[in-house]
This record gives sequence, structure tokens and C-alpha cells, in this order.
Amino acid sequence: MAQIVSAFWKRKTLEQMDRQEWESLCDGCGLCCLQKLEDEDDASAIYYTRVACKLLDLNTCRCSDYANRRRHVPDCVQLTPAMAEEFAWLPPTCAYRLVAEGEDLPPWHHLVCGDPQAVHKVGISQAGRMLAEDSVANEDWEEHIIFRV
Repeated sequence: MAQIVSAFWKRKTLEQMDRQEWESLCDGCGLCCLQKLEDEDDASAIYYTRVACKLLDLNTCRCSDYANRRRHVPDCVQLTPAMAEEFAWLPPTCAYRLVAEGEDLPPWHHLVCGDPQAVHKVGISQAGRMLAEDSVANEDWEEHIIFRV
């Protein structure tokens, strides 16, 4: 609870956060682990699909092998404070993106409300609504677009 009270994300920049603070920003929505499509005609348009990375647990929205994810998924993006200017591809609800843009965390974020399940209860995550990567052919991902950033 001390982190909730201290609201470190309001007092510190991403670069000033220690590893525990940085990792705690993740709300567990799993949206960053969904397969994305880029528009060939509009490079700034990123389309999120309901198709999950092969390591993402479809019910908990957590990586099944977080520590070794890059060994299994070489193009997995590891977010760092130095990348903050590139966070526009992240969902608009993402705490990393919000803090990088100088915004506050939403009321349902576990660091604000204290409930790590709130992200699922309010429907931000796709828990239980995602498709396994190996169940959808790459050429069919477009049929499963859920939003654009």
C-alpha cells in the first residue's frame, strides 16, 4: 500500500524510477502482447488484433515466461525509459505511455485502487476474449482487429 500512497509516478520521471517501480506500472492488461498490424498506407496507424502472443496466458493476461520471453519471441519489445518517445504505439490506457505523456493513472489502475484485478473487472484487458496465436493464420489477423492507435 505504501506505493499507492506515495504516488511515485506523479513525483518521478520514468528514468528516475527504480526497477520495482517501473515493473509495477504494468497494469496486467496484456494489450501490448497482442499481435498488431501496421497500415501500409499510413505508417502511424497501428491496429491491435485479438490474437495474443504465444507466451501470453489468455485468461490472466500475463506472460507465461516473462524472464525468458525474448529467447522465445526474439521481436518482443522490452520497454525502457529511454524508449518513452516511442510509446505512442502502446494502448492509450497504458501506464507507461500515460506517465511518459505527463498524464495520471486511471482510477482502475492497481496502483491507484489497490486491486490488481480491476483492469479485468472494468474490461480494459482482453482476458478471456483473446485468441491463441497458433489458432489464427497470419493472413487472417485482419479479421480480428479490435482497435487502432
